[in-house]
Amino acid sequence: MSQPQAIADPDALRRNRQRAQPDSFLHLEARDELQHRLAEVNRRFTRPAIVTGLPQVWADFLPGATVVPDDPVLELEPGAHDLVIHAMALHWAADPVGQLIQARRALVADGLLMAVALGGQTAAEARSALAQAEAELTGGLSPRILPMGEIRDLGALLQRAGLALPVADSVTLRAAYRDLRHWAADLRAMGERNAMAARDRSPPPRALFDRAEDLWRAHFPAEGNRMLATFELIFLTGWAPDESQPQPLRPGSASHRLAEALGTQEEPLPESIKIPRKD
Repeated sequence: MSQPQAIADPDALRRNRQRAQPDSFLHLEARDELQHRLAEVNRRFTRPAIVTGLPQVWADFLPGATVVPDDPVLELEPGAHDLVIHAMALHWAADPVGQLIQARRALVADGLLMAVALGGQTAAEARSALAQAEAELTGGLSPRILPMGEIRDLGALLQRAGLALPVADSVTLRAAYRDLRHWAADLRAMGERNAMAARDRSPPPRALFDRAEDLWRAHFPAEGNRMLATFELIFLTGWAPDESQPQPLRPGSASHRLAEALGTQEEPLPESIKIPRKD
């Protein structure tokens, strides 16, 4: 079986991640959100694991956790953990469903998987401004911003990975930047600069970033003559299947009518709006 084509240049991605700062606002927000979600789970986890390419940011997230890199083959033993956190790495994976399958296999029955990754709304303003500026100046486009999954698509991966009770939700963050270089410096601190394998290695036109900044400021203004930038964090939650978990009922197997639960009177549909049956 052929391996999925790599999205990232591994050397560039590794260099970018080595520069990531633990106090980057994006990582702090992701950590806070995950802690909040874990606090709502009425369970004590004793064998956690963390999958991440940013150990300097995430290694201390859970005391005593096993921390492994987000390599194509995860260094996790089957059934060894009751909690796996996949932290800010899934958007760079060539095979995200494979990452989730391996994380699920590392869980004990009824163990919990939680993942956080950047979503498709991230850098929407920069993507638009850079594309328009490059099209104007060169008549073409270069891959400058990583394509990231939408919440519906990422949520569907949980079921494909065999996880039970799947939930996907997102948090949208907006920041104001004084200029494009200020935004690029923040990306550097997050470890999220362009590391795509297909990126153009040649020097960009001198006027590209100046023109992109003008377009960005004009179309996505923020207070104080700044530029608006969006970051979307998508959170995925699923459980390793277990017989103790709630199971869906067969269609038509309900023992009570909805009208009884609501305390209302059930009325037949008027003939005028009935849908004819097909023989």
